[in-house]
Amino acid sequence: QVQLIESGGGLVQPGGSLRLSCAASGGTFSTWLMGWFRQAPGKEREFVAAITWKSAPYLADTVKGRFTISRDNAKNTVYLQMNSLKPEDTALYYCAVRRSLWSSVRPSDYDYWGQGTQVTVSS
Repeated sequence: QVQLIESGGGLVQPGGSLRLSCAASGGTFSTWLMGWFRQAPGKEREFVAAITWKSAPYLADTVKGRFTISRDNAKNTVYLQMNSLKPEDTALYYCAVRRSLWSSVRPSDYDYWGQGTQVTVSS
Protein backbone atom coordinates (compact mmCIF):
# COMPACT_ATOMS: atom_id res chain seq x y z
CA GLN A 1 0.00 0.00 0.00
CA VAL A 2 1.36 3.38 -1.02
CA GLN A 3 1.89 5.79 1.83
CA LEU A 4 3.10 9.40 1.78
CA ILE A 5 4.18 11.12 4.98
CA GLU A 6 4.80 14.88 4.93
CA SER A 7 6.81 16.79 7.52
CA GLY A 8 8.48 20.15 8.03
CA GLY A 9 5.52 22.50 8.21
CA GLY A 10 5.12 25.14 10.88
CA LEU A 11 4.79 28.81 11.72
CA VAL A 12 7.29 31.19 10.12
CA GLN A 13 7.56 34.95 9.78
CA PRO A 14 7.28 36.64 6.37
CA GLY A 15 10.59 36.39 4.56
CA GLY A 16 11.50 33.20 6.38
CA SER A 17 12.17 29.70 5.09
CA LEU A 18 10.88 26.18 5.59
CA ARG A 19 11.80 22.83 4.09
CA LEU A 20 9.06 20.28 3.57
CA SER A 21 9.80 16.59 3.19
CA CYS A 22 7.66 13.77 1.89
CA ALA A 23 8.70 10.19 2.54
CA ALA A 24 7.07 7.62 0.29
CA SER A 25 6.70 3.89 0.71
CA GLY A 26 4.91 0.97 -0.91
CA GLY A 27 5.61 1.77 -4.57
CA THR A 28 8.15 2.17 -7.37
CA PHE A 29 8.68 5.88 -6.81
CA SER A 30 11.92 6.18 -8.72
CA THR A 31 10.01 6.34 -12.02
CA TRP A 32 6.95 8.26 -10.85
CA LEU A 33 6.22 11.96 -10.81
CA MET A 34 6.23 13.49 -7.34
CA GLY A 35 4.57 16.79 -6.57
CA TRP A 36 3.39 19.32 -4.04
CA PHE A 37 0.00 21.02 -3.90
CA ARG A 38 -1.49 23.42 -1.37
CA GLN A 39 -4.93 24.40 -0.24
CA ALA A 40 -5.86 27.48 1.72
CA PRO A 41 -9.19 27.75 3.59
CA GLY A 42 -12.03 28.42 1.18
CA LYS A 43 -9.86 27.91 -1.88
CA GLU A 44 -9.29 25.10 -4.33
CA ARG A 45 -6.25 22.87 -4.16
CA GLU A 46 -3.54 24.36 -6.35
CA PHE A 47 -0.37 23.07 -7.95
CA VAL A 48 2.90 24.22 -6.37
CA ALA A 49 5.66 22.08 -7.85
CA ALA A 50 6.46 18.70 -9.37
CA ILE A 51 9.58 16.78 -10.25
CA THR A 52 10.03 13.96 -12.74
CA TRP A 53 12.03 10.79 -12.21
CA LYS A 54 14.95 12.49 -14.00
CA SER A 55 14.65 15.42 -11.57
CA ALA A 56 13.23 17.87 -14.09
CA PRO A 57 11.40 20.47 -11.98
CA TYR A 58 8.12 22.25 -12.68
CA LEU A 59 7.06 25.20 -10.54
CA ALA A 60 3.95 27.34 -10.39
CA ASP A 61 4.53 30.93 -11.44
CA THR A 62 3.55 32.11 -7.96
CA VAL A 63 6.52 30.34 -6.38
CA LYS A 64 9.20 30.53 -9.07
CA GLY A 65 12.37 32.08 -7.76
CA ARG A 66 11.38 31.33 -4.15
CA PHE A 67 10.68 27.59 -3.97
CA THR A 68 12.84 24.68 -5.08
CA ILE A 69 11.78 21.05 -5.49
CA SER A 70 14.18 18.14 -5.32
CA ARG A 71 14.06 14.39 -4.82
CA ASP A 72 16.24 11.59 -3.51
CA ASN A 73 15.22 8.39 -5.26
CA ALA A 74 17.39 6.27 -2.97
CA LYS A 75 15.33 7.50 -0.03
CA ASN A 76 11.98 7.72 -1.88
CA THR A 77 11.76 11.28 -0.62
CA VAL A 78 10.79 14.59 -2.23
CA TYR A 79 11.63 17.98 -0.75
CA LEU A 80 10.20 21.45 -1.11
CA GLN A 81 12.55 24.24 -0.06
CA MET A 82 10.52 27.38 0.51
CA ASN A 83 12.32 30.72 0.82
CA SER A 84 11.09 34.32 1.03
CA LEU A 85 7.78 33.10 2.35
CA LYS A 86 4.76 35.37 2.12
CA PRO A 87 1.48 35.38 4.08
CA GLU A 88 -0.28 34.23 0.91
CA ASP A 89 1.78 31.02 1.04
CA THR A 90 -0.19 30.01 4.13
CA ALA A 91 -1.95 26.72 3.37
CA LEU A 92 -2.08 23.02 3.99
CA TYR A 93 0.63 21.52 1.80
CA TYR A 94 0.10 18.09 0.28
CA CYS A 95 2.55 15.66 -1.23
CA ALA A 96 1.24 13.69 -4.20
CA VAL A 97 2.46 11.00 -6.57
CA ARG A 98 1.47 10.36 -10.17
CA ARG A 99 2.22 6.95 -11.66
CA SER A 100 3.62 8.51 -14.81
CA LEU A 101 6.83 9.86 -16.27
CA TRP A 102 5.07 13.07 -17.26
CA SER A 103 4.26 16.17 -15.28
CA SER A 104 0.80 17.58 -14.61
CA VAL A 105 -0.65 20.51 -12.68
CA ARG A 106 -4.08 18.91 -12.25
CA PRO A 107 -4.83 17.32 -8.88
CA SER A 108 -7.06 14.75 -10.60
CA ASP A 109 -4.02 13.36 -12.46
CA TYR A 110 -2.32 12.30 -9.23
CA ASP A 111 -2.88 8.85 -7.81
CA TYR A 112 -1.78 9.05 -4.18
CA TRP A 113 -1.86 11.80 -1.58
CA GLY A 114 -0.45 12.48 1.84
CA GLN A 115 -2.40 13.90 4.76
CA GLY A 116 -0.83 17.34 4.48
CA THR A 117 1.38 19.56 6.61
CA GLN A 118 0.34 23.06 7.68
CA VAL A 119 2.43 26.06 6.70
CA THR A 120 1.53 29.37 8.32
CA VAL A 121 3.34 32.58 7.39
CA SER A 122 2.56 35.33 9.85
CA SER A 123 4.24 37.97 11.96
